[in-house]
Amino acid sequence: MDKINNFSDQLSSEVIIQFYKLGIFLMADNRSSKQLYFVDPNKRAVLPIGNFKYSKSIIRLCKKMPFDISINKSFKEVIFNCATVNRKESWINKSIEKKFCELHQKGYAHSIECWNNDKLVGGIYGVAIGSCFFAESMFSKVSNASKFALITLIARLWYLDYKILDVQFVNNHLKQFGVFEIPKNVFKDKIKKLSVEKKNFSYLDKDPFKVVLDFLHEISDRS
Repeated sequence: MDKINNFSDQLSSEVIIQFYKLGIFLMADNRSSKQLYFVDPNKRAVLPIGNFKYSKSIIRLCKKMPFDISINKSFKEVIFNCATVNRKESWINKSIEKKFCELHQKGYAHSIECWNNDKLVGGIYGVAIGSCFFAESMFSKVSNASKFALITLIARLWYLDYKILDVQFVNNHLKQFGVFEIPKNVFKDKIKKLSVEKKNFSYLDKDPFKVVLDFLHEISDRS
């Protein structure tokens, strides 16, 4: 994994987005770190949108409507929880929180929230550029909340015809959904073309829960 220099928190939103368009993303060494750096991995982990892997338990979970869903309702709370909930250490420092809240205000960064009895119990956030979505992190305070947030995200990307869901690195949690790696030159070629497409992540003319069920029905029919 290549690190590209250290930066202070003076980076503008426009510079950060230009790096993302080059296939390079922002991190910090730990929660208390004062420095930021960009990362350019040799391989990039991608979740398939149309060929998303699912289990019967996922379908059963979704049909139960276990959580209320919202989009961009509590971005600041989502990124804070991603940095602090159930983590011994985090690459999301306070500068990254600040920068991504600025990206959210400018329409680049988005969050999906899961609620239970009006309490925020899970969520995911990331950056949407063209028909690419760069997922950054997710959290869960109760069982299955982060999983449901991820499925909601994938269903939304499917419905809006996004082409790439970047998840940066492979981990055990993502393996169950069919995550795979591609060389960084292939990834960069793809996002160079796809980042100029016109998409609106915030727009959805259908109930988000109905989109989840339609998505799972669609991919189950293919199997």
